[in-house]
Amino acid sequence: MKNILVTGGAGFIGSNFVRYALSLGRDIRIINMDALTYAGNLENLEGIAEGSHYRFVKGDITDADAVDRLFEEEAIDTVVNFAAESHVDRSIVDPQCFLKTNVLGTQVLLDCAKKHWKLFPNDKYSRDYKEGVRFLQVSTDEVYGALGKTGRFTETTPLSPNSPYSASKASADLFVRAYHETFGLPVNITRCSNNYGPYQFPEKLIPLMLNNCIQGKPLPVYGDGMQIRDWLHVSDHCKGIFAVLEKGRGGEIYNIGGNNEKANIEIVKLIIEACGGDEGLITYVKDRPGHDRRYAIDNTKISTELGWAPEYSFGQGIAETVKWYLDHKEWTANIVNGDYMNYYGKMYGDA
Repeated sequence: MKNILVTGGAGFIGSNFVRYALSLGRDIRIINMDALTYAGNLENLEGIAEGSHYRFVKGDITDADAVDRLFEEEAIDTVVNFAAESHVDRSIVDPQCFLKTNVLGTQVLLDCAKKHWKLFPNDKYSRDYKEGVRFLQVSTDEVYGALGKTGRFTETTPLSPNSPYSASKASADLFVRAYHETFGLPVNITRCSNNYGPYQFPEKLIPLMLNNCIQGKPLPVYGDGMQIRDWLHVSDHCKGIFAVLEKGRGGEIYNIGGNNEKANIEIVKLIIEACGGDEGLITYVKDRPGHDRRYAIDNTKISTELGWAPEYSFGQGIAETVKWYLDHKEWTANIVNGDYMNYYGKMYGDA
């Protein structure tokens, strides 16, 4: 049995990955470690029972003792690290939090993996590890910075992060790479484009606009709304990650994108149409500092090497996503509480 430590598994992408991995019916056990900060939500995992194939542990990846105990108790042989502070706006307000979780937390996980997987832990020259172990770092296309009107990010695009969030993720990626190069730790890094789908925290563009549109509230759009993103359904992302776990070459980076470039304002108008809303709700607000203009991912490497390709068209994906949020208004209502509204006010003012 594979014993997979999924960090941040109560968050948006992490919970979708847990559901997907368990649905495969493989001989695996998922140990889900999540600190349950504002974006971690056990409602995302409703219906998943603890037992021989699943265990939830509340804990912080920066807690080295707690992580070490889990490796020992569960004989962890695989790590999929989703745990991260991930919202650019929040990183502008509090960069230190991103440094702690995203960089120091990743380093703690790497140290524990090296300690428990290395065959000769006291030999600093040894690069021999237990068979079948793997550390997968889930990263983002934002580490590459911004693109012009043409071109796409490849795995060899130089890192050029423009926000505290993306800088923290780039730093974590470099630590993962360094542990492979220096210690021989079996690692992979995946870098994804913008995800969307069920269970996404409502500070992100699509669920934010959906929730506001349903309630007839203003739809705050940064700048002119022409920032372009490559949209990836979370289900496709999870399948890509699993493909890398099963077939990825050691030490390699794999970009995972959806082949769906859309401007933010286009997304907002699609949501208005799907919800039967009014474009008069669109409210343009001052652009955030360092807002990247365009992202786009080249999927060639993961497609040719591992046979992965996105299955969702954007039309299908957004229709299913809108329906999910319309069918799960209570899920959103449970999240949009006083703390969230205080944050919303700081970000968008009266919008």
